[in-house]
Amino acid sequence: MSTPLAIPAVMQHSGADLRAAAAGALAQRLSPKYLEEHCVLPIAVSDAGEILIAAGEPLDATTVDELAWTYGRPVRCVDAPAAEIHAAILSAQTEGPAAADADVRTGDLVVLSDEEETIDDLRALASQGPVIRLVNVMILEALRARASDIHLEAAPDGLRVRYRVDGVLHENSHPPRQYQAAVISRIKIMAGLNIAERRLAQDGRIRLRLTGRELDLRVSITPTLHGESVVLRILDRAGGVRDLAELGMPPRVLDDFERLIRQPHGIVLVTGPTGSGKTTTLYGALQRLNRPGVKIVTVEDPVEYQIDGVTQIPVNPKVGLTFAAALRSILRHDPDIVMVGEMRDRETAEIAIQAALTGHLVFSTLHTNDAAGGITRMVDMGIEPYLVAATVLGIAAQRLVRVVCESCAQEVRPPAALVAEAAAGHPDIPKLRFRQGRGCDVCGGTGYRGRTGLYELMPMSEDLRARVVAGAPLADIRALARERGMAPLRAAGWDTACAGITTLEEVLRVTRDESLG
Repeated sequence: MSTPLAIPAVMQHSGADLRAAAAGALAQRLSPKYLEEHCVLPIAVSDAGEILIAAGEPLDATTVDELAWTYGRPVRCVDAPAAEIHAAILSAQTEGPAAADADVRTGDLVVLSDEEETIDDLRALASQGPVIRLVNVMILEALRARASDIHLEAAPDGLRVRYRVDGVLHENSHPPRQYQAAVISRIKIMAGLNIAERRLAQDGRIRLRLTGRELDLRVSITPTLHGESVVLRILDRAGGVRDLAELGMPPRVLDDFERLIRQPHGIVLVTGPTGSGKTTTLYGALQRLNRPGVKIVTVEDPVEYQIDGVTQIPVNPKVGLTFAAALRSILRHDPDIVMVGEMRDRETAEIAIQAALTGHLVFSTLHTNDAAGGITRMVDMGIEPYLVAATVLGIAAQRLVRVVCESCAQEVRPPAALVAEAAAGHPDIPKLRFRQGRGCDVCGGTGYRGRTGLYELMPMSEDLRARVVAGAPLADIRALARERGMAPLRAAGWDTACAGITTLEEVLRVTRDESLG
């Protein structure tokens, strides 16, 4: 009686539709336990006489046959976020006639208003099966979507759940407001945070194993106008460290970068905004240099990936283990190479300078917009220009752009104005191959799958060092670096787009207009 599964990429029913379906007569013919286990929700009977089933994941033939037998109709499945389905089932359980008699002590779910909530109530709510499943489903869906972050944002009508996939946020689900406190309390319990504190920001960490994968989740909770909002950064240990050759560096940049990281002492910096892949690049460098005869020590916040043979230290400001304190300590452990996760202040930068002057190779990151900006950032921290010139070997700036999905890529002719904007001032490329994705199931309809890097590398030449010591303006340092062969980020993006790897729109999204200085 069942028909082949046809699951479209986009679900046309809103969260309100699903909650109405969960409370309807069709859903009442199945137990809440069955609906939760299979992540399904009957929606309606179509004009063709089929029973429409919202499914959070592909159903096996046995489940389809069971549904067809229960309703006496052919089954047609439509895709829906699993978190929305679980939230709808949860809503039906708490708002139905039986909910009025429910009691927390019996394990049934009771939803309280903000005024009624106590610490014991929150802990009881957060420990109940439906809430635990809802949070687990959010994390599992994020993994399946290859998300790097989960955003749970407090809104007037409930939580807004969004996943950051390939650097761009996508809305996933919208659990009703009455579950907001329970969901956030569950996350706090998992991260070992204070569930009673709602007025201050809190940071924590969750370690868990899901579907055989070990995950670290960095948790950041902050109070907002409509309640607390949460961001979970997903660190998948199974991903491992990527080799430098896999990061998207052009051959010339890769050769120059390798020459820098193989120097016996000095400082190599990687700059860029948060989430631009700076740490991934430094991990790739450490992987190249990691061998039995070399001692490598890192100080990180947090340790994102574990590397065999490398001593990695997570900072802990609560007990005084800051970047500066850890760096000062590890220099007495006779390392050959030191990686400092980030130069945040003058003290850390000064110790890194001293390490470089005493024969150590130091890797670190800075938050600046381009490579030349790393020089002025260190000077702004209070480091003397002559020390910067004497120790810095080179600075790389980077951005991440989305890669065109190979499953639905097609060659295109972009508008002339777009080409002119992206190509301004860059060399002509004889064989242009612009591509973009149409959107398919593989890429989730976005036309992109995965990311690659754009790199701007500024090795420190003697004339650049002289400019730095003389206190030259940033524009002069940048101009001289380009005269010496440094390709700016937009030029790197232009080359990548012309090769059909990414699109011009992506290049313009992540790089700045160089004519603005």
